[in-house]
Amino acid sequence: MYSPSHFTAVLLFALFTSVVFGITQRSETRSMIRYGLYCFCLFVLGTVAASWLMWLIHH
Repeated sequence: MYSPSHFTAVLLFALFTSVVFGITQRSETRSMIRYGLYCFCLFVLGTVAASWLMWLIHH
């Protein structure tokens, strides 16, 4: 059985959520893609920033 790493799980979550957000929040194809990519970047960067913050608090 495949068990993805935490980072892979974050990437999959960000991908699927961004696709849904892009489709449901915009009406034109070009803006769907741009908004989906924007959401994907925010999800990944937010997770990396939160990870570093938790690491700093722990140490």
